[in-house]
Amino acid sequence: MFGSIGMPELIIILVIALIIFGPRKLPELGRSLGRSINEFKKASNELRSTLEDEIRVEEQKDRATVVATAAANAATPPADPAVVSRTPGVAPDAGTHPA
Repeated sequence: MFGSIGMPELIIILVIALIIFGPRKLPELGRSLGRSINEFKKASNELRSTLEDEIRVEEQKDRATVVATAAANAATPPADPAVVSRTPGVAPDAGTHPA
């Protein structure tokens, strides 16, 4: 339950706390400790959910970028080497000599 702390160690800790703080103060300290632990759990859960939301938003942005890039690449047809010429206005099969 408490990791490496066994039942005998836990009883010794509680007896020492009872001796130090007294029977009147101990329940109040227990309540405040419980509230503190509860607040810590709430804060850590809120932080975890915020981080998960941010990660999800970043992943959606990445997916949208990939989809947009893929759509842009699909919209431009690949160049046909039979049609493309290095010299503008000259067909690829045309020779340099006039006919």
